This record gives sequence, structure tokens and C-alpha cells, in this order.
Amino acid sequence: MQKKHGTEMAMIILFFVLWVIFNGRVTAEILLFGCLLSALLFLFVRWTFGWTIRRERCIWQNVPVFLSYVICLIWEIVKAALAVAGLAISPKRRPDPVLVEFDSTLKSSVQNVLLANAITLTPGTITVSMEAGHFVVHCLRPEYGEGIAESRFVQILEKLRWE
Repeated sequence: MQKKHGTEMAMIILFFVLWVIFNGRVTAEILLFGCLLSALLFLFVRWTFGWTIRRERCIWQNVPVFLSYVICLIWEIVKAALAVAGLAISPKRRPDPVLVEFDSTLKSSVQNVLLANAITLTPGTITVSMEAGHFVVHCLRPEYGEGIAESRFVQILEKLRWE
């Protein structure tokens, strides 16, 4: 229990130090208001955003997963953009839109939302619907929808631990 209060106090102190730095001077008034505002800001963060030490630790443990997700997303966007650009300028290839449905193996809603966003951000595909892990995705060509359920995004997001 003592460690929890120590971490909360460290956050209040961090808010206070930032307050003093941003003010650029130290007076009795600034210190008094800084103490009050730091405590109020901590309570606001705690109640509004549901901040807990456990959630903070969970976020920091997932940083490598988020980084690999972002790198994969950028790479897939570049590849898909080139494919869609080739489709747009090719006189022989035409869009052949299809709706692809699949069920996600991801456990949490956070993981499924990140997958839906990755699909939508990738050119040539749009997540039309996502309910309880069931996805409906619009694809410009049938091959754009192949393997979405087992894609690299899913493999990365399976490593995400969210409570």
C-alpha cells in the first residue's frame, strides 16, 4: 500500500515541478497555487481517465508492441498505396470490389479496434463493420482481402496485453 501512495505522490510532485518550470519564477503565491493545482490535476487525471499504477505499467509494457504495430502499419500503407496507384493508372486492371467477412481471433476490443483502424488506414480496404470480433471489410480487389484474418497486424496485436 505504501508503494502506491509513493507513486501517486511522485506524480503530484511531477505536476508541481512542471508548474514551477512553466511559470519561470518562484514566489510564495506560485508555490501555494502550484501545490493546490497539482493535487487537483492529479485527482482530475485519476477520476476522469481512470489512471492507475497498473494501467500505467500496462501501457509501458506494450510500447514495443505499439512500435512494431506502427512500423508495420507504415510499411503496409506504402505497399498498398503503390498497389492502388498501379490499379488507378493501369488501363487493363480494373477495380473489382468485394466485401470480405471474417472473425478475429483477438481477445480484447482494444485489439480489434486497432486491427479495424489498420485495415481502414491501408489504401484499398475499409472496415465497414466490426461487431464482437466479426469484421466486414470492403476491398477494391479480391486479392486485397486475402489473409486479413491471419495478417501481420493480427500477429502483432496478439502480443498486446490490455487489461
